[in-house]
Amino acid sequence: MADETPENEAVEAEATEAVPEAAAPEPEPKLPPKEARRHARQRQAASRRPASPEERVALRKSKAAARSRRRQQEKAKRTPAQGTPPAEPHVGNPQVRTGTVVSDKADKTITVRIEIVRRHRRYGKVIRTTQTMHAHDERNDASQGDLVRVIESRPLSRTKRWRLVEVLERAK
Repeated sequence: MADETPENEAVEAEATEAVPEAAAPEPEPKLPPKEARRHARQRQAASRRPASPEERVALRKSKAAARSRRRQQEKAKRTPAQGTPPAEPHVGNPQVRTGTVVSDKADKTITVRIEIVRRHRRYGKVIRTTQTMHAHDERNDASQGDLVRVIESRPLSRTKRWRLVEVLERAK
């Protein structure tokens, strides 16, 4: 019964008052902004994470169903409505170039030199670049020195990707 003395009661009261203060969360030290954002993201991710494996499975299934619905909607947008004819495949505009025939030795093939003249973007100096390419000449119409127009085509051989359209000017 010695515990009920006024001195002991004061000690117990101080001890009980000290416990809530210690249990209270300490204010977080001031962190740099980057670390503060990182800590906030970690806390947010932890709160979103499903706790049990069953919850994870359910979440996974709901996401899979949402993906499936979205794919079906996108597929419906891509396919034309019933009764409309199917759209033509978009081919694009093939490139057309004009150049001089350098060689016509190969059968049904000509080698064309294309000269590109343009100004430098920054300095304005005129820059000339040349390109040689092989073009398909079905009738062996062009000869060396002719000015010809060629058009881009599907690959016809390992090096031929162009086709002769017309001979603009014959060599003298």
